[in-house]
Amino acid sequence: MHGKINFIDMIDLIGKNVEIYTVDIIYTGKLVEIGEEEVYIESTNGGIVIPTEKIAGIREKKD
Repeated sequence: MHGKINFIDMIDLIGKNVEIYTVDIIYTGKLVEIGEEEVYIESTNGGIVIPTEKIAGIREKKD
């Protein structure tokens, strides 16, 4: 899914804890919003904005 997010599948994850995979790092936090160019999550360190072109995948975080 690199560089292009499947919005239909990801809409169900809004408000849930997710893991967002990029080439460099795995971000974890509550998915707040999915935009065409950026994804917004709320982590323990505050809000994080991740450009969609850097995202390799998003999935619900299993505790």
